[in-house]
Amino acid sequence: MTLDYSPGQLVGRQAEIRRIDELSGAAREGRGGALVLRGEAGIGKSALLGHARRAASGFRIVTACGSEYERELPFAALHQLCVPMLPHLDELPAQHREALRNAFGLVTGPPDVFRIGLATLELQSCAAREHPLLCLIDDAQWLDTASSKVLSFLARRVVCEPVAMMFATRPQGAEGELDELPGLFVGGLSDTDARTLLAAQSHMTLDDQVRRRIMAEARGNPLALLELPRAGGFAAPDTSSVPTRIERGFQSRLADLPDGARLLLTIASADPTGDPGLLWPAARQLGVDLTASSAAATATGLVEFSTRVRFCHPLARSAVYRAAEAEQRRTAHRVLAEVTDPVLDPDRRAWHRAQAGTGPDEDVAAELERSALRARSRGGAVAAAAFLERAAELSLDADRRTERTLTAVRAKLDAGITDTAAELLATVENAALDELQHARVDLLRGQIAFTRHNDGNGPMFMLRAAQRLADPDPEWSRECFLDALEMSLVVGRATGVMDTVLAAARSAAPAPRSPDVLDALIRLEADGHRAAVPLIRNVLDGDDAPMWTRRPALAVMLAGELWDPHALGAIIEWLMKTGRESGSPLLLRLGLAQMASYAVLTGDLGQAMAAIAEEEAIADATGGPSVTYHRLQLVAMRGRRQEALELFETVTAAATVRGSGQLIANTQVTAAVLHNGLGDYPAALTAARKAAAHGDLFLTGFALPELVEAAVRCGEHDEATRALESLTERTEGGGTPSGLGIAAYARGLVTGVEDHYREAVEHLEKSPMVPYRARAHLLYGEWLRREGRRRDCRLHLRTAHELLSEAGVEAFARRAADELRATGEKARGRSGPAYDQLTAQEVYIARLVATGATSKEVAARLFLSPRTIDAHLRNIFRKLGITSRRQLRDHPGLGI
Repeated sequence: MTLDYSPGQLVGRQAEIRRIDELSGAAREGRGGALVLRGEAGIGKSALLGHARRAASGFRIVTACGSEYERELPFAALHQLCVPMLPHLDELPAQHREALRNAFGLVTGPPDVFRIGLATLELQSCAAREHPLLCLIDDAQWLDTASSKVLSFLARRVVCEPVAMMFATRPQGAEGELDELPGLFVGGLSDTDARTLLAAQSHMTLDDQVRRRIMAEARGNPLALLELPRAGGFAAPDTSSVPTRIERGFQSRLADLPDGARLLLTIASADPTGDPGLLWPAARQLGVDLTASSAAATATGLVEFSTRVRFCHPLARSAVYRAAEAEQRRTAHRVLAEVTDPVLDPDRRAWHRAQAGTGPDEDVAAELERSALRARSRGGAVAAAAFLERAAELSLDADRRTERTLTAVRAKLDAGITDTAAELLATVENAALDELQHARVDLLRGQIAFTRHNDGNGPMFMLRAAQRLADPDPEWSRECFLDALEMSLVVGRATGVMDTVLAAARSAAPAPRSPDVLDALIRLEADGHRAAVPLIRNVLDGDDAPMWTRRPALAVMLAGELWDPHALGAIIEWLMKTGRESGSPLLLRLGLAQMASYAVLTGDLGQAMAAIAEEEAIADATGGPSVTYHRLQLVAMRGRRQEALELFETVTAAATVRGSGQLIANTQVTAAVLHNGLGDYPAALTAARKAAAHGDLFLTGFALPELVEAAVRCGEHDEATRALESLTERTEGGGTPSGLGIAAYARGLVTGVEDHYREAVEHLEKSPMVPYRARAHLLYGEWLRREGRRRDCRLHLRTAHELLSEAGVEAFARRAADELRATGEKARGRSGPAYDQLTAQEVYIARLVATGATSKEVAARLFLSPRTIDAHLRNIFRKLGITSRRQLRDHPGLGI
């Protein structure tokens, strides 16, 4: 943390102070929150944090500060924040204590970011039990990635805690973890306030011309107003940025310093820890007179030597470091490496050694490689990438340099640093590579392309890698073909990729030892479902393990292609079990998204809402965007026109920007379901046509029954017949009751033959897909009414209405009610499910609590504090008109 500024530097900041005081006041009353102060260097953010500290009477205050030189070290800033709260560590559950010890390197093993965030939240809650807590985080633009994720996670979850969190950061070009938090832009001072500050703080007499010049140069920046008068020399116009001019002002204080004092300051600027236990021994090794040099350095006002070494401003530290000669900086890093404990702090020692070198050094490169392994084991993907990149730079041997560079690219991709990964990869593309290394380069280029919007080269690179590997490693070659398919599904850009991959695989894929999923897909494309289904079922089950343990996204698509809800259920069960046991956010989010989709298909919309809430909680905890397709399915099945159309519009716009044809196809399939439910058959026909034209696995099959119904209602008999033929070929190949039943009612629509409707009802009685079973009764009842068989039709229409109403499938339920009304019978009124009154998150909490879960157990699932869960429960009780957990367990409308 840099030195506090005097209250005089808060001139003109009344609005900012009011906002800060409101935040602190709310925290006193148990309503926590966060505020991010954004502004250029020197604009007064740290001074505002100082005000928050001084005004926080009765608060417990903890601080952290990002460091430009520590941003690659995982959890460095979080450790700063938590150290004062660690006396409460024993109050946490064992798994949370272990999570924090793991984050801080006290125990080995891969960190679980979810548990670390939740453990820190509980630590905050314990620390705030007697006094409200104020967390001040300065220089947040330099937070290490792991700390930034956890701190932003906390800031979104303290709403029911007596905790205020304040961040000070410079505006960043790229989107950051803190961007979605409440923010306040801190701009320059008005001319009046600038004059007031300049007059109050300046220790020299300034004439009007110089004062005007200073104000013009400072542009309302308070630190510039204080520092520029010291720098002198305002005759020539200065077009550099204000922070650069401030740095020059700081550097002007170094001009008359003795060599020893400058060297001491350089060593201090090169050490981001501010630990005097490192500074004094390092300076002593270089023969610095500590007493005289520290006194001279202190007199500049740039630094304070106490229990910590603190610069007056981050720009002062960087100004000192940049002012030193390159050789002096290397010397500072060398002695700091020598005094850093190689056992307790090996990574910082390796970093200093790397900065001290002037050329290749295999010993240092190997040490950095070991640091990368340690960083990766602690979840520090960014740190691992930085260590590996520097190790590659210091590698004397060309082969080792190439290997370390490729590993660094992989680490950067794991850390989400795509652009830098691409730049680093370009440095080896012209090196002397063997065929396997060429293949690795192509694979990495493909993965980079898949993660970039509107870059369609991903399949090309991955297929080229597969072709390179055909001779040296045939099995890896086939895996590359499948990698292209799996990744396209994971990133939501599978449309069109299947045709490209299979066309290449037919001619270039090496023969497998036994038929595999690639063969199954080639057979499906060439010969259709009847021929391919036995092979698909064989590869789904697998000889050693089910296919979904290796390629879950592709397995889900194939299960859907077979219209097999039981296989889909088995995949989801594995995803959920494995995701929870491993803590993998990717597997768990995929499992929850598929659970929501499955729940929609089976008519358990309460379960779908609960799964969506948990998936969104994990997405929020990891800082990633929420999955979308399961929300589309839910809103379409519920049949709420306005809500659905707004979501469709939002998703389509985002998918168009991202080049995600698969997500657009999802939108079109669900739009067809929505419009068929609402009886808007022309709109349903348009959407279903577009969805079926994509040819995507799973999606095309589910679009076909919607296309048949809409085409029949619109009088497009030929189109309905063609869609029916395609649907029949797919469902007869799969042979499941679900597929056969849906195809049968589609056939009834086309032919008008009663036996086809009867066949649909019989098949779907064996299917868990309740909304489709209800639709079979609805369509049969509609046909019977039009045949004038009023008594017969009522039985099916009543059944349809009951099933659809109980499930909350509102639009189709209204269709059934309208048909009953046309027969002279009024549909029995039914109160909607209880979850209609609740948000998705409240549904999730209610369902878990109804099964006996405690607030702590629910909090762990949603990454919230138990206090927040209790606040949600009070809202749930109020909405449902109940007063206790016991009543919640007995409530009939939660769909449990």
